Amino acid sequence: MIHFGDRLTNRISDLGNPTVVGLDPRLNQIPEFIIEKVIDEFGETTEAAAEAILEFNMGIIDAISDIVPAVKPQIAFYECYGYEGLRAYEETIKYAQEKGMIVIGDAKRNDIGSTAKAYAEGHLGNVDLFGTPTPSINADALTVTPYLGTDGIAPFTKVCAEFGKGIFVLVRTSNPSADEIQGQTLGDHLMDEHVATLVEGWGRDLIGDSGYSSVGAVIGATYPEEARVLRNLMPNQIFLVPGYGAQGGGAEDVKPCFHDNGTGAIVNSSRGIIFAYEKQGKPSEAFAETARDAALAMKEDLRKLF
Repeated sequence: MIHFGDRLTNRISDLGNPTVVGLDPRLNQIPEFIIEKVIDEFGETTEAAAEAILEFNMGIIDAISDIVPAVKPQIAFYECYGYEGLRAYEETIKYAQEKGMIVIGDAKRNDIGSTAKAYAEGHLGNVDLFGTPTPSINADALTVTPYLGTDGIAPFTKVCAEFGKGIFVLVRTSNPSADEIQGQTLGDHLMDEHVATLVEGWGRDLIGDSGYSSVGAVIGATYPEEARVLRNLMPNQIFLVPGYGAQGGGAEDVKPCFHDNGTGAIVNSSRGIIFAYEKQGKPSEAFAETARDAALAMKEDLRKLF
C-alpha cells in the first residue's frame, strides 16, 4: 500500500486544496426532512439516529468528494448512540473511501501494551477474526494521544508501516485550556515543544518520498506563534490543524503550520462546512450544496496564503 504521508500529500496536491471536513453530526442540526423520514421508518430509536447521521454524511460526502481530499469523522458524535452509532461511523468511513477520500478517524485513542495494539489493529490494521487477519474499522489515519509515551505509540507506528496508514499525535490543541498542560514550562521550553521532539523521533523511520512522515501532529490554529516554533521542530510532520472557522482561527492563523511552499498541513473545518446552510439562512434541503459552497470558499481563502 502507498505510504500514508505520500498518499495524503498527493491528494492535497491533485485537488489544490489542503483542507479536511470534519463530520461531526449533531442530531439537532441535521435537516428536519431527514429526521422526519427516519423517525417514520424506525421510530425514535438509536437506529433512526444512526440512519439520519449516515444519510446526512453521505450527502455531504457526495457534495465535496471531488474538491476536498479528506474527511475527519469525530467518533464521539457516533458512539454516543451506542452500537448503531458505531455502525454509522464505520459505514461513513467506507462510503468516503469509495468516493476517493482519505479518512482521518478522530478518536484520540491510546493506551499501552495489548490495549494499544488492539486500538491500532481495530482502527487502522487487521484484527484476528477466528484466525483470519481481517480489516475492521479500517480508517486511513487516526488521532492519538501522546501521554503514555513511546509504549503507547509503538503499536500504532507498527501498523502504519505495515498497512500504509497514518497517525496524528496531539501536540498543541486548539481549546482554550490547552495551556494548563501543553503550555507549561519544562526547563527552557514548553511541554508541547517536548512532545514535538518525541513526535519527530517517532516518525523518523516512516518518512515517504514526499518528505513527510506517516506520523503527523495535531496543531491548533488558535496558537499561531507557537505553531511557528513547532513547525521548526517537526519539519517532516504533516500538521492536522483544527480551530479554523467556528473556533476562531482564520487563514493567517494557520499559515505558520505550513512550510513556505504551501505544503505540510491540512486544515480542518467542521461546523462551518457541514452546517453552512444554517449560517447562510438556506432551506435545509440545500444542506449539501451549501456545504460545497462553504468548502470552496475555504479553499479559496487558504489559496491566498501562497
